[in-house]
Amino acid sequence: CAPLWSQKCGTSVFSSGRCVQLNGEFQLMRTIAPTAQRCSTYMDIILVLDGSNSIYPWEEVQAFLGNILGRFFIGPGQTQVGVLQYGEQLVQEWALGQHPTAQRLLEAARNLTRQEGRETRTAMAIRQACTESFSPAQGGRPGATRLLLVVTDGESHDGDELPEALAECDRHNVTRYAIAVLGHYLRRQQDPEDFIREIKSIASDPDEKYFFNVTDEAALNDIVDALGDRIFSLEGTHGDNESAFELEMSQIGFSIHHLEDGILFGMVGAYDWEGGVLEESQRGRIVPPREAFQEEFPLELKNHAAYLGYSVSSLQLAGGQRLLVAGAPRFQHKGEVVLFQLNPTGTVTVAQALMGEQIGSYFGSEVLALDLEGDGDSDLLLVAAPTYLGDQNRETGRVYVYRVGETPRTFQDRLSLAGSLHPEPRPQDSRFGSALGAVPNLSQDGLAGVVVGAPLEDGHRGALYVFHVVPGTLLPQYKQRIEAAALGWSLRYFGISVDGRVDMDGDGLVDVAVGAQGAAVVLQSRWIIQVSAWMSVEPAAVSVTRRNCQRSGSSAVCLRARICFHAETRSRNPMDMDVDLRYNVSLEERIPGSRAAFDSGGRRLLQRQIEFPLRRQSCILIPFHVLDTSDYLRPLSLNLTWTLDVAERLVLDEASPTTICKLIPFFKDCGDDNECVTDLVLKATTDIVGSRQSPHILRKGQRRMLVEVELENREENAYNASLWLHLTENLHFSSLMLQDPSAVKLECSALGGHRWHCSVGYPVFRSQAKLAVPIRYEPNLFLSRWAWENVRQSEGVMKGNTHNGCDPSVCSPSDTNLHRYEVHPLGTFTHSSGPEFTTTVKVLNLGCYPIQNVTLHMALPALGHHQATILSVTHVLTENVS
Repeated sequence: CAPLWSQKCGTSVFSSGRCVQLNGEFQLMRTIAPTAQRCSTYMDIILVLDGSNSIYPWEEVQAFLGNILGRFFIGPGQTQVGVLQYGEQLVQEWALGQHPTAQRLLEAARNLTRQEGRETRTAMAIRQACTESFSPAQGGRPGATRLLLVVTDGESHDGDELPEALAECDRHNVTRYAIAVLGHYLRRQQDPEDFIREIKSIASDPDEKYFFNVTDEAALNDIVDALGDRIFSLEGTHGDNESAFELEMSQIGFSIHHLEDGILFGMVGAYDWEGGVLEESQRGRIVPPREAFQEEFPLELKNHAAYLGYSVSSLQLAGGQRLLVAGAPRFQHKGEVVLFQLNPTGTVTVAQALMGEQIGSYFGSEVLALDLEGDGDSDLLLVAAPTYLGDQNRETGRVYVYRVGETPRTFQDRLSLAGSLHPEPRPQDSRFGSALGAVPNLSQDGLAGVVVGAPLEDGHRGALYVFHVVPGTLLPQYKQRIEAAALGWSLRYFGISVDGRVDMDGDGLVDVAVGAQGAAVVLQSRWIIQVSAWMSVEPAAVSVTRRNCQRSGSSAVCLRARICFHAETRSRNPMDMDVDLRYNVSLEERIPGSRAAFDSGGRRLLQRQIEFPLRRQSCILIPFHVLDTSDYLRPLSLNLTWTLDVAERLVLDEASPTTICKLIPFFKDCGDDNECVTDLVLKATTDIVGSRQSPHILRKGQRRMLVEVELENREENAYNASLWLHLTENLHFSSLMLQDPSAVKLECSALGGHRWHCSVGYPVFRSQAKLAVPIRYEPNLFLSRWAWENVRQSEGVMKGNTHNGCDPSVCSPSDTNLHRYEVHPLGTFTHSSGPEFTTTVKVLNLGCYPIQNVTLHMALPALGHHQATILSVTHVLTENVS
């Protein structure tokens, strides 16, 4: 459609608009211009010129002819002129339309020569003009106003034939202008009364409008303006107060909507820009008059230019009823949307009117009816207000969502506001809602989608929003935002218009055309595919005891994963194409440590690519191995994630999973239930026995303590069985030796704090297996009691306590400075004291632990015969004592 298509009528240009219908090859099928009117200048004019000898000078006639032709609006759809010259004979100088332009007509007029003749056969010329010159064979057009302009300077020689000739003109609806040139009569001083009477009879009534007389040939040019004004005032008014051109500026095609049996046009410029609608369907052409919408648009507001018909649509209601929809975005400066029925007579029944909420928002500039369920009934009506001011006074725009309710007996209040659509939240000039479009089967599930243009976003480059429909509702959050900047072209105002109803490339998917300033972009719909994947592992479980391969010089358990992919589309008739998939396979994802690794590539992560046909299964094999590990309780996790590698034509279904996880258990050999129930029996004996009353005495050379530990598994396999040894501070671990090293493996490590941990039969302490191990301890601190504790993994505890004593390794070497002294017989003593000597005694603890409460007893020879004192202690000196 070209709503500004205009036609020139005289000095005026009318923008009535025009649409064309094209076929699939874009070839013209028909032109639609329901409000186009014929110009008032759509005329066929025949000039009948008297070329007899009495016309003089001929140059004045030529000048008149050129001037009057210059006042005509020559061209297709307007005026065309033919010239017939007569005297005694008739000559058709040129027929209607023979000279289609004013320039060619004027050139022909300058070259026109006088035919001459002694007689003036006016009746013959008039009959010829009215019967033949206006015929289609001579260029006459059906429906054109027929005008005959007769210029003569004398009475006709066949005047008796005039009545019959004029009757022919009346039968052919020819309006006649007649000009009497009186020069010949005045030059001869003859009375022209009879001549004037004859010329008045030729002219149509009334004479004051259709009859002219001039004094001579030169005076013909004086009536050119008056004659032109009278000719082109034939049409233009139907009455004193009624305009004949109420639809001349209707701009048909500014908005259109396809109905089941026709087209609904918006006439935004009709009725002085108040606007209107026009239906062209099987019911015919229905044009509501100006007053049809008087209830919603009072006549006193007619100068407010509501722009009714700026947008049009229709709602299909249950039961086959239909409501037409028209937007008037300038009504009362807020905008209004009218829902109505249009009768064949042109009368309008308004069912509901929706009012805008903000001045200047242009509410109703775009409307869109939406069928959510695909049942043919309208469920939603979207109404755009693209210049709605949002945050920071930006023209963000808003799209209102109205739900169509069910009111069985009346059309009133069918619609209720259900919310609005949400564009990108950042404040910016957007004009979100400048264009609305429904895209059928957008998600390829039978449900339509909605596209919304926002041409001012990103600095007037523009963007397009895509909204999805789920059963029963339109999701308010957009699913896709397409920026003009991302398309790689210097686009401006991308999203100013949009349409999504044509499959341009023939792939079975509807594409979307988006308008921009001076450009149009076709966005190709992509196939939505659902990729399913599954994994299997052989063997299905990891054997703990059976190693079946060598990896990196060590025994390992080798496995093989089989991964299969299959892709389908939602469409019933998809095209044959390949799916290019990128996938990642990982072992023990997000778990520290490494229990397994792939045989090739990354140890725990593989990144691969696969290409396979749509609707066909494709599988790959990935070998990996399990390393020696202590964690056999948690199963191994094998994770698979995938995404499309080349996405020009394909996109993954957002509801389809893109990751799966396979848990690989460890084979435990624990019966049908694969759940190990163990019964670990722990026994321990020691080689020392002591009590509080009779403690065990440690002597030199006999200080080690022996504990005999026996562990037996009487039920199913025990994984990660352990012994925990807790010692008191006066014991330390001395040695451990298995009686039968080949039976059960035992590995011990010190943990600090007098604790030891021993793994029993790692990784599995088999059913009915026994472990006997002697453990030797050695005291490193003297305490009155020893304590020890053995703990197995299933929290069984055995404790032992032994009271003990100590045979300390104490040494008391002595030395003296006087080794011999003789005592004289009785009576030979002197009364003075004898010599002083010093005895030194050292007390040494040669053991490996401290001793408390040590007492030193010394016997000195102090008394002799008859208790005679022979020695006394003078003083005691000590060193290194507390």
